[in-house]
Amino acid sequence: MTMTESNKTFSMAASKKRAQTTALLHLTLGAFWLLCACKPPLASTPQNTPENTSPKAASPAAFASPQPGNKAQAKTPAGPSVVVDCQAKTTPISPNIYGVAFDPQRANDDTAHHLKATIRRWGGNLSTRYNWKLGNAWNTASDWYFRNVNYTSNPRWHYNDFLKQQRQWGMQTALTVPMLGFVAKDTSSSGFPRTQFPQQQAFDPHHPQHGNGTGIDGKPLKPGPPSLSSIPAPPEMMGEWVEAIRKEEKQKGYARSVHLYFLDNEPNLWNQTHRDVHPEPLSYDELLEKTIATIRAIRKADPEALIAGPCEWGWTNFFWSAKDIAGGGPRLAPDRRAHGDVPLVPWYLKKLYEHQQKTKERMLDVLDLHHYPQGQGVGIGEEGAVDAQTSALRLRMTRSLWDANYKEESWVNEKMRLIPRMREWVAENYPGLKLSIGEYNFGAENHASGGLAQAEALGRFAQEGLDYAFIWYYPKKGSAAAQGFQAFRNYDGKGGSFLEYFLPSTAPDDISAFVSTNADKNKLVVVLLNLNASKPQTLSLALQNCGPTQERRQFVTQFDAKGLAQMQAQPEDILHLPPFSLAVVELSLEKEKRVEKEALKTP
Repeated sequence: MTMTESNKTFSMAASKKRAQTTALLHLTLGAFWLLCACKPPLASTPQNTPENTSPKAASPAAFASPQPGNKAQAKTPAGPSVVVDCQAKTTPISPNIYGVAFDPQRANDDTAHHLKATIRRWGGNLSTRYNWKLGNAWNTASDWYFRNVNYTSNPRWHYNDFLKQQRQWGMQTALTVPMLGFVAKDTSSSGFPRTQFPQQQAFDPHHPQHGNGTGIDGKPLKPGPPSLSSIPAPPEMMGEWVEAIRKEEKQKGYARSVHLYFLDNEPNLWNQTHRDVHPEPLSYDELLEKTIATIRAIRKADPEALIAGPCEWGWTNFFWSAKDIAGGGPRLAPDRRAHGDVPLVPWYLKKLYEHQQKTKERMLDVLDLHHYPQGQGVGIGEEGAVDAQTSALRLRMTRSLWDANYKEESWVNEKMRLIPRMREWVAENYPGLKLSIGEYNFGAENHASGGLAQAEALGRFAQEGLDYAFIWYYPKKGSAAAQGFQAFRNYDGKGGSFLEYFLPSTAPDDISAFVSTNADKNKLVVVLLNLNASKPQTLSLALQNCGPTQERRQFVTQFDAKGLAQMQAQPEDILHLPPFSLAVVELSLEKEKRVEKEALKTP
């Protein structure tokens, strides 16, 4: 059955379901923390650092101190300034931080190509039970009545159509490989059919033979056999999929189609999201066993594969398993205590590394976690409040990605500093892994705060040296979030983009500055964000040790229908930023000729 009449409803339901699931976990964890007056243990969390929950967004954390520059080119500005020293140490920027997700409900939508995304991820709840042998069969899980569907509305659609599109667009592919153990058996069945479960809280309004798996008393129904909707899908079946992809490449002379494999999606939510076939909460041991088995199957078919895991949904399951949550929560944590009281992700990494050292089998290549801000009203996608208070909160919450002094203003109530924490977990437990945020979204994609948050996230990914990042799904063309993305990938409509190396800078309060340069340091691209909703900013751009400016272009947006518009020439190094706006400044630099000391010697 195709999804023509329900696509929009599906998208809304998925977002709402995620919010409902998150809220349930919040209540559970919040109650336990209050009862036991405890907090989740944090690995390598700095102690006695100052709190900072000010509405002002911080400038980057570890900037080099400005050094005196050439007097002819480095003037000390009288007012606020963004200071850039071209002799400061640079760090490479991964091109794979500009990733998006594939939405099969918009299979032919070219927005990802329009955004100039570099990599696209086939993933999400729907990917867990994709049947690659049928080619067009997914299960909607708890997002929409546990139905088997063809999301594309094209009865002949196949995963090869996705890979073909990727090749045409010159975009890399990240593919989620199921490891739950079951996939959809067709495009018409469901996990809680009315014929088997006549008394349910709700049925699909478009196809009332499919229920939501909740009794009229509001409690989850005990599921029937998985065969109602699914067939067994052991690791060998997934290995056959990878083998089929590689065989197609060789037969047709294609370059590599899949550049990164993800190990399923948010497995510690399976007992909620896919409870019709996996009602039991996932344990530490089951996660490890399924991970090793699936990695072996992938590597047998593709020995050079890059593999990412555990693809967990958020803060709770970075530290505890689903079995812990079901067995009493953080206060009791029976599964974690049975495994040395080690938080889940560090334990997972350590065990995989130990297995690799013992067997000489390469296991993981990339640590992947998901991040959704948990602040009240922040939202996902186009959803999210846009009042002044929530808009400011949305922007502050980007700091959970990197800022050691920021305590998340939500039920988490911890200094999350996600990317540095991930790097520490890798260094301590599985050295050498790359880092990925497989899903993130800061909501309000049609509002200026959503656009600024998207740009802020990309800037911080570059600053922190993240290897992969994928927005879920991707913002619509022309939206505020799309403009925030395009500031880094296509600010002039002709492919103008943030460059290959991150250059430290300093900026005043309420301004975020992200500076990039190329290998020759003869070009700069600067992205500036005015995070103040009511106050315009006039700034100086103070360049030190950069050489004279040869050419300059500037683009600005207030996230309206005009988008990123090129501005007329302004006085040298003066920047005018309206409230809640974004500017991109592109500078071509003329490198000063330097006379070698040897040439000055007298013969």
